[in-house]
Amino acid sequence: MSQPESLEPLSRRAKLFARGVAWRALRLGGVFAVIAAMTFVCSRWIHVNATTAGFIYLIAILLIAAGWGFLEAVAGSVLAVLCFNFFFLEPVGTLNIADPQNWVALAGFLATSLVASQLSARARERTREALDRRREMEKLYALSRAILLMDTESSPAAQIAHQIQDIFGFPAVALYDHKAVQIHHAGPGDLTGIEDRLRQAAVEGVAQHDEARDTVLAPIRLGGHPVGSLAILAARASDAAVQALANLVAIALEKVRGQAAANRAEAARQSQELKSTLLDSLAHEFKTPLTSIKAAATALLSTATADAGQQRELISIVDEEVDHLARLVTRAVQMARIEAGEVRLEGGLYPARKLIGETLEQMKTALEERTVTVGVADDLPPLFADAELLKLALWQLLDNAAKYSPPGSPVGVRAERSGRAVVISVQDEGPGIPEREQPRVFERFYRSPSTRQHVMGTGMGLAIAREIVRAHGGDIGVESKPGRGSRFWIAVPESAKEKVA
Repeated sequence: MSQPESLEPLSRRAKLFARGVAWRALRLGGVFAVIAAMTFVCSRWIHVNATTAGFIYLIAILLIAAGWGFLEAVAGSVLAVLCFNFFFLEPVGTLNIADPQNWVALAGFLATSLVASQLSARARERTREALDRRREMEKLYALSRAILLMDTESSPAAQIAHQIQDIFGFPAVALYDHKAVQIHHAGPGDLTGIEDRLRQAAVEGVAQHDEARDTVLAPIRLGGHPVGSLAILAARASDAAVQALANLVAIALEKVRGQAAANRAEAARQSQELKSTLLDSLAHEFKTPLTSIKAAATALLSTATADAGQQRELISIVDEEVDHLARLVTRAVQMARIEAGEVRLEGGLYPARKLIGETLEQMKTALEERTVTVGVADDLPPLFADAELLKLALWQLLDNAAKYSPPGSPVGVRAERSGRAVVISVQDEGPGIPEREQPRVFERFYRSPSTRQHVMGTGMGLAIAREIVRAHGGDIGVESKPGRGSRFWIAVPESAKEKVA
């Protein structure tokens, strides 16, 4: 049958007390052995006089005080006085003192021993305290470094609790996060049943020392507001160190929350920026088909267009431009979903030649003044992919070529096999991309400083194409030299079937 939980800390403290008493008794035995050995050497071996023996005893007591402490030094002083009197002061062999001056010498020796041992022990204690403070500062510094390297994806309070336990070596640590209303435990020690006291310490802001359970509870506050509380089992740290630890935890928790709020604000800002740029781009793209539809409708309503053939031609224009508008709307919806991280693939076998042909048909208006050359290898396997999304990715590359190359310049489209992937590339004769900018062209909202002023765009097209290709398990890249055009390519692996559900 196990002991009651309330008795376990008492049992542990009793064991520690017994261990301390045994260690103190061992050191007192060592003091007796040292004084006895020095007495034997001075009285039986080298036969020194009383003055020399007194100095030797005094040095021994100073060393005992420096090495073991004040209590051991006092015991050594008393023992040394007795030995000094018995072996070196007349009459030798008794504790009597014949010469009254020897009483003065003996009292002076005892006083000097006690004062010197006290000063030495005090210096030793201050040195030990300074070393303890230095170790505490080193551990606080290590904790601050660990907090800076925390994983923002996991719970910060749980990580801090484990870091405190690991760095300081406490048997157990419990950290209460007031805002999240969660308690995180770390370490093998037992801190169960302390949850209510942790919440109370956080609200009241008062530190507590539970002698029965050998536990320290410290409130964590920042700017007078409760952040949480900290419970430490068997804390061998100063009150200043515990308070500094609580302050560091408070700053760390608020820093993480502030960073999370800043990330949410930045995400909201980018989302708003995306909406604005998409609306601007769509408004610009919608103007061309809307203008054509308006002109055709106005001509149909005019009495001057009575010829049936002319009316049919105008109706065909309206029909084509309505289809163009429908494709623009569909593409805008797909782009919004991809930007929100909702890439849903619907796979099927699709020939690369057909994929390129249908995309070029959609781009007919934008590429009508250019010579487009198409080269598709005969040994290409059909792509297992989401055809609509892959056409959207290819559309982005073709649209990019149309925007950034001179009017009337040719555009080349090729599809070939490379290893276990099908590579579709778009070559233009534009101004090219400087090497330092090439790694950034696929970033969201990035646009080259040299073209952003006179070329319409959102900075999202290539980023969306990258997300589509990566969702298929493929890759995307660019090869470009200033003044020699650019070649954008997408590679879809033959194993894309494993990626598309």
